[in-house]
Amino acid sequence: MNFTSSEENYLKSVYHLQSGADSVTTNALAQKLNTRPASVTDMMKKLDAKKLLNYTPYYGFHLTEQGKKAALTIIRRHRLWEVFLAQKLGFEWNEVHSLAEELEHVSSKKLIDKLDAFLNYPDFDPHGDPIPDSRGRLKTDTKLTVDKLPLHQPATVSRVANQSSEMLELLAHKNIRIGTKLEVKKVFPFDNSYEVRLKPNLLITISEQLAKNLFVVYETEQ
Repeated sequence: MNFTSSEENYLKSVYHLQSGADSVTTNALAQKLNTRPASVTDMMKKLDAKKLLNYTPYYGFHLTEQGKKAALTIIRRHRLWEVFLAQKLGFEWNEVHSLAEELEHVSSKKLIDKLDAFLNYPDFDPHGDPIPDSRGRLKTDTKLTVDKLPLHQPATVSRVANQSSEMLELLAHKNIRIGTKLEVKKVFPFDNSYEVRLKPNLLITISEQLAKNLFVVYETEQ
């Protein structure tokens, strides 16, 4: 089934909002897409008619299995293009998202499968988000945020939750990227900021907000 770019944007946004929730509200989706609730309602009716989601007025909506499969296909394209842009064309990780937003609407399955093979079947995008495989399966691993990391426990940065350009610029300024090895040396009770040692021997201070948005895995799990 072919979809318009607008339909694909809605499906992807519903998928992200639906994670951890029973249903998605019209207002939440309107805010995420920066559009009017009336426009959301119109699109929900169209997607409901295509059996891509179940929509109940005044309650909310959630993706059907068919809708979830379609959303994961779009997310797969997006994240593979992000890897291509970062690894092969040298774009910075704060540049790839907006470009991939346009490229994700190229719907040729043959092209995307060849892109996946060309990139040697990556599991994660440049921000650490898992890439669905051709069957919609996501690789998962145990992750925790820096604010939950025990003191002196070596860990490796695996994902960034807030992927705004401002957050990625801050991380770049502090020399933190996916794969950076670190450990928390001290927590300052005054503002809950963290003294962090980056390997080999660079001490930096990060805020509590940044620590809550930075996912890591224990270094022994690598």
